[in-house]
Amino acid sequence: MRNRALPWIIGAALVIGGGALVASTPDDDAVVAPIEKRGAIDETVSSRALVAAAVDVRFARTVETDDGWSAEGNWLVVSVRASAPQTEIDASIRLASLAIGDRVFHASERPSASLVGAPLRVGIDTVGMLAFELPADVDSGWAELRLTPDYYTAELDDLVVITLRLDGIQRADAVEILPSELVAP
Repeated sequence: MRNRALPWIIGAALVIGGGALVASTPDDDAVVAPIEKRGAIDETVSSRALVAAAVDVRFARTVETDDGWSAEGNWLVVSVRASAPQTEIDASIRLASLAIGDRVFHASERPSASLVGAPLRVGIDTVGMLAFELPADVDSGWAELRLTPDYYTAELDDLVVITLRLDGIQRADAVEILPSELVAP
């Protein structure tokens, strides 16, 4: 009887072991997903290629630049302080997005003074602004500001994620998007 039960026990153990292996294996998205470096407003978040902090957040009905461009809508304007941690080669924020629930909005490229694409320096902060044009119904809840030096996505790389609470954010009729500038630490 013992010899008959042994193959069944070994077979059951192999099936259970195989099931555990399949359950613990990450899916394809998890294998190439970015490594999120998280923070909150006014917290400095460091990643492999970017050091950043959101220092101010405002809603505006109109955004404008000093070259005469302006646009009306439901705008969220985020002031960001950023620098390069190790090298200035290709150091810039190339993709800035705002995730609100299951919706993702990219920073507008229309304001010529946007921080997107501005060169970053090692040890010297660059302060600039990002403007997100949002639907009229987006004015409360939680959002995640996602910053990366990659153009499309931060696959297999760090992604700076800054959590923003949209409730109670200051509202302005107009906000001027100021050109990015270097500031001493």
